Amino acid sequence: MSKEFVDVLVIGAGPSGCVSSAYLKNNNINVKVVEKTKFPRLVVGESLIPRVMDHFEEAGLFPALDKMGFEKKLGARFMRGDEVCIFDFSNKFGEGWDWTWQVPRADFDNTLAQEVINKGIDLEFETEVVGIEFNGTDSITTVKNRDGETKEIHAKFVIDSSGYGRVLPRLLDLEKPSKLSPHSAIFSHVDDINREEGVEGTLISFDIIETEVWLWVIPFSNGNTSLGIVGPTEYIESLIENGDATSALRKAISLSDYYVKRFGDVKFLFEPKHLKDYSCSVKSLFGDGFALTGNASEFLDPVFSSGMAFATESGMLAAKLALRQLNGETIDWQKEYSDYILYGVNVFTTYVKEWYTGNLQELFFHQPENPDVKRKICAVLAGYVWNKKNPFVRLHDSAVINLANYIKIEKLEQQ
Repeated sequence: MSKEFVDVLVIGAGPSGCVSSAYLKNNNINVKVVEKTKFPRLVVGESLIPRVMDHFEEAGLFPALDKMGFEKKLGARFMRGDEVCIFDFSNKFGEGWDWTWQVPRADFDNTLAQEVINKGIDLEFETEVVGIEFNGTDSITTVKNRDGETKEIHAKFVIDSSGYGRVLPRLLDLEKPSKLSPHSAIFSHVDDINREEGVEGTLISFDIIETEVWLWVIPFSNGNTSLGIVGPTEYIESLIENGDATSALRKAISLSDYYVKRFGDVKFLFEPKHLKDYSCSVKSLFGDGFALTGNASEFLDPVFSSGMAFATESGMLAAKLALRQLNGETIDWQKEYSDYILYGVNVFTTYVKEWYTGNLQELFFHQPENPDVKRKICAVLAGYVWNKKNPFVRLHDSAVINLANYIKIEKLEQQ
């Protein structure tokens, strides 16, 4: 069996793995990336939030992405019947990027991967991790290519950015159930032939069908649009008859009074995908010689598009800490990595939970709007969930509930 020797092995060539590997390469680290699939490939997670832009810029990946002309996302619209709430990322609490992109991930991820290769990073597609052994922080990872040939990769550190593949959580028995209630989704892309001109045609929107059921509409610059329905797993299962995800998504679109005319009879560009019980968690985000990043660690819910933000945040931080460790520093991975990442996860978890209880929706659609509250919530939705100067970050576990209860009491008193 052949052997390779590297400083850092990155598992997965998605956004997290590309950010990690690019940062390490920029700092003269011998890094190798292995990716199980062949790019371009279809993957969900097409709506980004501004925090990711910091990471792409720091990793030196922004220019390549910017050249692609992806649709700019300046905010997001939430709708509930006749009620509308629009968040503008330029009108948020604190500093940070005022825009991001909404992207077909096949093109987006492939652009990232090719730029990583352009930087001189050894990236092997169609190469699967089949085993790993640790000796302290050193590791031997066994991989298999598409021809069935195996080899060993010896590394001083491993960053698992394998996404839903969750390589190390499976191999090292680190998986555990999510604290969130089970939700599922069905999605596809359409040729958006009925798209209106101007902002309406390109605005990313979330149409609330019921308190826990919502439709996403994510327009791309190539003329296609991503459509998806999200809800409790039992609800999504009830839409599917005999495993027919196409009919199920068609039914979901018909439930939207706003979008049924635009999308009611358009053809899906591929058979809709069913993502069941997508939330996941792990027992630990790190161990001797490895760190878990992105969806390989935690995935919450697509409602606020936080997935890629956590992927790039954790990917960048894991790379920085691995670099320091390789340079001889002693790293407190619990404090500097796990506690930090989980703080942001916990903030977003609160907002996801309170979205599905309806409390956050009370805040979104309350009239008249409170501009100060809206700016602070907007900063959370932009991904700046580590800014403790924002009381809706610092007091996340009580701020939303208390304000929602106040609004409910106010409504009762007005009756």
